[in-house]
Amino acid sequence: MKVLLAHTPQMRRDYYGERSLSGLRAVADVRLHEGADALDAAALIDAAGDADIVVADRMTPGAGEIFPRLPKLRAFVRCAVDIRNIDVAAASAAGVLVTRASPGFVQSVAELALGYMVDLSRGVSRATADYHAGRAPEVVMGRQLFGSRIGIIGFGSIGRYLAGLAKVLGMEVLVADPFVTIDDAAIRHVTLDDLLARSDYVVCLAIANEATENLIGQAALARMQKHACFINLSRGNLVDEAALAAALRDHRIAGAALDVGRAPDQMPSPELAKLPNVIATPHVGGLTPQAIEHQSAETVRQVAEIIRGNAPVGAVNEASWTRRPEKKP
Repeated sequence: MKVLLAHTPQMRRDYYGERSLSGLRAVADVRLHEGADALDAAALIDAAGDADIVVADRMTPGAGEIFPRLPKLRAFVRCAVDIRNIDVAAASAAGVLVTRASPGFVQSVAELALGYMVDLSRGVSRATADYHAGRAPEVVMGRQLFGSRIGIIGFGSIGRYLAGLAKVLGMEVLVADPFVTIDDAAIRHVTLDDLLARSDYVVCLAIANEATENLIGQAALARMQKHACFINLSRGNLVDEAALAAALRDHRIAGAALDVGRAPDQMPSPELAKLPNVIATPHVGGLTPQAIEHQSAETVRQVAEIIRGNAPVGAVNEASWTRRPEKKP
């Protein structure tokens, strides 16, 4: 079968890797997208005209218009967890299978959260920037993580792992998530309002959906303590950026660390990132070799299963998959 790997060369280098590419080539006839820009709907229709399977990075949308115009397409395989820019309903109507990868970035993202907390508390990047610019850094009293209180919004796989790390560091752990049951006596399950009011570090790890749009807005930020810091490692959609910028400029909270935002590709917004009490990184929470290989290797396994006529782990619309290949032993 023919597979289009829709990653640009840079995305292929950073988010797929040679080992997974070799694995994909071992099971299918692979064509690579060599352009510098992500494929939009029209370009994807042209590029995937004879493809049976598209393996797409997060920057390549699965717009509804592509599925009826690609009659050979059997599956749209997303090399990421987030499938919000794939029109699953349109794919299902056309009989195309949609799959997603499982999160392989749990440890990577949780470790970045710890790094953020240390930096926000001890001014590591601020002092380094001063030294690099030839300035004498201001000597500021820091805060140790031991004995501090972390509030985790969203207790999924990353939240659970981060809570374990925080406990080892001697932090008090609060969690706000109405959809989970917590049986660890060392973790306090509280309301969001309570978490915001009591935490020294508020770490946003909630799922991005309609219900969590602008979850952290003016009212939420007003509940935080003046010395507290806000950290977002989920999605930019959860934050009212104007409200966060105002809270930071007015020093109603001490600082923020952002790996995501409302800029393209979920990057932190430049307007927020340039504020002096903000630490920002360009959506690299899951950018480690172990995390990337987990997801790219999973697409290889998914493609192999699809070729055999099986719906792989990670399929989201198997019941509508009418373009399924004939099953092979």
